[in-house]
Amino acid sequence: MSGLDEFDRRILTQLRLDARITNSALAASVGLSASACLRRVKLLEQSGVIRGYTAIVAGTGPDEGTVAIVQVELERQTEEYLLRFEHALRRYPEVREWYLMTGAGDYLLRVQIAGMEEYAAFHRDVLTRLPGVNRITSSFAMRSNRRG
Repeated sequence: MSGLDEFDRRILTQLRLDARITNSALAASVGLSASACLRRVKLLEQSGVIRGYTAIVAGTGPDEGTVAIVQVELERQTEEYLLRFEHALRRYPEVREWYLMTGAGDYLLRVQIAGMEEYAAFHRDVLTRLPGVNRITSSFAMRSNRRG
């Protein structure tokens, strides 16, 4: 994100906190006129700095299931293997996010599932069948400080 000035950084900070903020409120909070602020937001979108907006759905309360943090090691780390694996992950809404990592494993996944029995089935029927998977290590969240 090089090439951003202080106003751009302020805009991005405010949008991270509340992407539904009105343009006039955003402009006032960053110290710009409404037209200048809107022009900057459009430029940030067009340049790809802002790639989209999203809704943050309620976290993992007791009625919302279990979060598994899953480390996946692939057979190979070629770009072809990485892309096939990521493409396959997109088919499963239970996989809420994933990261290509440095270190011991290749990927870290956050999987949200109803409970342990459902995770066992997801592990058996989905995770072990993803392309290129060599090893899977699962951990389960006991508490979260996730906001939103």
